[in-house]
Amino acid sequence: MNSNDRAIVGLVTLAHAMVHTFELSIPILMIEWLDAFPVTKATLGIIVGAGYALFGIGALPGGILADAVGSRRLIAFSLGGMAAAFLLVSVAPSVIVLAIALMLWGIAGSVYHPSGLTLISKGVTERGDGLAYHGIAGNLGTALGPLVTILLLLVFDWGTTAALLVVPALVGAAVALRIDVDETAAVEVTDGGTPQAEAVTSLSDFLVDARGLFVGGFVLVFGVVMMSGLYYRGVLTFLPDVIAGFDAMSATSVAGVTMEPSRYVYVGLLMVGTAGQYVGGTLSDRVRPGRGILGAYGVLALLAIVFVPIANVGLVPLLVLAALLGFFLFMVQPIYQAAVAELTPAGTRGLSYGFVYFGTFGIGAAGGAIAGVLLTYANEWGLFLFLAGVAAVASTLGLVLLTRE
Repeated sequence: MNSNDRAIVGLVTLAHAMVHTFELSIPILMIEWLDAFPVTKATLGIIVGAGYALFGIGALPGGILADAVGSRRLIAFSLGGMAAAFLLVSVAPSVIVLAIALMLWGIAGSVYHPSGLTLISKGVTERGDGLAYHGIAGNLGTALGPLVTILLLLVFDWGTTAALLVVPALVGAAVALRIDVDETAAVEVTDGGTPQAEAVTSLSDFLVDARGLFVGGFVLVFGVVMMSGLYYRGVLTFLPDVIAGFDAMSATSVAGVTMEPSRYVYVGLLMVGTAGQYVGGTLSDRVRPGRGILGAYGVLALLAIVFVPIANVGLVPLLVLAALLGFFLFMVQPIYQAAVAELTPAGTRGLSYGFVYFGTFGIGAAGGAIAGVLLTYANEWGLFLFLAGVAAVASTLGLVLLTRE
């Protein structure tokens, strides 16, 4: 990588880690909120799902802004806005204020993925490596954020814990404002020097470019990312609580402090996802996207089918199953991100990633609400059978994409 590549990768890895630190600390904090507020899992799932939905819905206008005004400033806004929202979370006196704070977090966080991925795809000459490092950083935030949250909760209450998570985000925002990079340095290298579409600047431009995206292979990728979002939110939102329900995960007391093993298994699962991100990023340069999507989601469908019976066998099978789930859950992300880069022009790359994260985190946010309803009115079997069906649809779309390739 050249110096511009390294500067961009440094910025987006820092920002990506912080985005997912906030995102995946929420399922840990949800356990505290169930005790602090008089709500059911279904109600809390809907509240959190609303914030997660805005995290995805805002990606579409965020992608348009990334094409129009550049990525770096949007990254700074995202980090600063999420920090402000979590400050409000930390002092929330009621579930209504908590819901407002989480929705504000979703709005601020929503612009990161289209702006960060646009910056990589247009500014980094070694795109595959850039996506891999970006994914690894996201997974470090995904895993270390919950771990830090768990450790802070051993000492502080959930409000103080939420406030302390704000500090590194403010540092990241300051870095984003000061760093100087060429945001389009790699367009000719990564896109073959082909003519590029103009950035979206009006509603008519948006309609024309959106129609152009959805008449090609991108429509299949969009279907995949919707299924990906439903699976991702559906499995992760209540996973610490679900794992705690298995016999092997009973709480223990160490030196007078109650330890919840399920929370650490959850963190371990997310850490294994780091390896999955790296493998997926590497494969994106070597394997056609359709083939990767077909295989990975086929495995995720199988894991969902066998999760409950195998997890009930004992501790070791549960740990192995959790590791496999974390690996494949995150391996698919750089594969479909690379597919977007191949199937879309650089001039509307931000719009393309905006649609991707609208599908992943906007439409996909319904997965968290569905999980809450299924766990409240059905059981774990109902949840994982739903996830198996979602993964099967994604795998089928990968097969269709492979035949088109």
